[in-house]
Amino acid sequence: MESNDQRYLVQQNKIGDSSKPPVFARVMRSKEGVFEGVSFIKNKEKATVMTIAQAEEAIAWAAKKKAGAQEYATKIICVGQ
Repeated sequence: MESNDQRYLVQQNKIGDSSKPPVFARVMRSKEGVFEGVSFIKNKEKATVMTIAQAEEAIAWAAKKKAGAQEYATKIICVGQ
């Protein structure tokens, strides 16, 4: 049985520049709930809280579609971190 455990965020840190604050994923979905993409924002409170599977989907999309994705270390964190 799969748990719908929605308590994860996707965080990106600029590689080699610790002075830059981390950014967080905000998932874009259609009205039907279909995944359309990810934008990265500075405001942690407005970031999308998601399941582990949704977070992995967001990371995969960002790695494939975002220009400059290789410049960032991307990881999944719990909401409380």
